[in-house]
Amino acid sequence: MKRIDAPNATDERTMLNAWLDWHRSTVLLKCEDLSDELAQRPLLPSSPLMTVAGLVSHLRWVEQSWFEQVMLGEPDIGPWTDDDPDKDFKVPGVPLTRILEDYERQCVRSREIAAALDLDTEAVVERERGRVTLRWLLLHMIEETARHNGHLDLLREMLDGVTGD
Repeated sequence: MKRIDAPNATDERTMLNAWLDWHRSTVLLKCEDLSDELAQRPLLPSSPLMTVAGLVSHLRWVEQSWFEQVMLGEPDIGPWTDDDPDKDFKVPGVPLTRILEDYERQCVRSREIAAALDLDTEAVVERERGRVTLRWLLLHMIEETARHNGHLDLLREMLDGVTGD
């Protein structure tokens, strides 16, 4: 997996999309050559849901929720429930390759949605946030994906010693 660096100077839309894609590619890099057994292994007693597989699944569902549900007004199809709000992290027995394929497919769909909308397109978030723009959403997804890349980086080093960008 090779990442394409974001350009140093370009228009806002290109820059936002390039940085988000850079972080999406980093997710894939962090998972390269990791076994299913290691991808499912929890390492933190205080956060047993934080596994490599669980984080990638979570990122997939976050992409779906923000781009499809919030920006397009489509139904909430995420796995979470009121009784289990963290169910998107729970993927026992699901091969990492399938989780990564689902994530990549969702990223393609998110890119299509973003490309079809103006940066100033507004949507209402049912939670307490209120109205957001596509611009806000792209920045939020950069932050969300980057934060979880940090988690993936630490987990990967703890699991098998692999470090890197």
